[in-house]
Amino acid sequence: MNILIINGPNLNLLGKREPGVYGDNSLEEIQREILEKAKEIGTEVDFFQSNHEGAIIDALHEAMDAYDGVVMNAGAYTHYSYAIRDAIAAVKIPVVEVHMSNVSARDEFRHTSVIAPVCAGTIAGFGKNSYILGLIAAVDIISKKQK
Repeated sequence: MNILIINGPNLNLLGKREPGVYGDNSLEEIQREILEKAKEIGTEVDFFQSNHEGAIIDALHEAMDAYDGVVMNAGAYTHYSYAIRDAIAAVKIPVVEVHMSNVSARDEFRHTSVIAPVCAGTIAGFGKNSYILGLIAAVDIISKKQK
């Protein structure tokens, strides 16, 4: 099983950006932990990060033919990118939305996800573990579809 982990804008600054909200682990450190978990559960993962909406859409389109599913932290695009929402709907592979912070307990504008209705599910508020939980959820969803 192959899963693509997509990270959107500003997530390349993890460990430096608002550590009180996002923790002090860098994106690379989090990716190492995801790789360890993936190996443990027999799953292959690749990573993609971009601050550019179009690049994220391109990665989703390419994922359709190369991956069984996606775990995605779309960052701020979560709240207003109908283009990413439409790309998720188009690719027809499961996408699990993840957020490190509890977006429902933050600014009002963060309470709405325009991508959630086309995602398989959403995991938020567990810091870096949101990615691990998202990976486990994606594997579970894909495994059930393959039976």
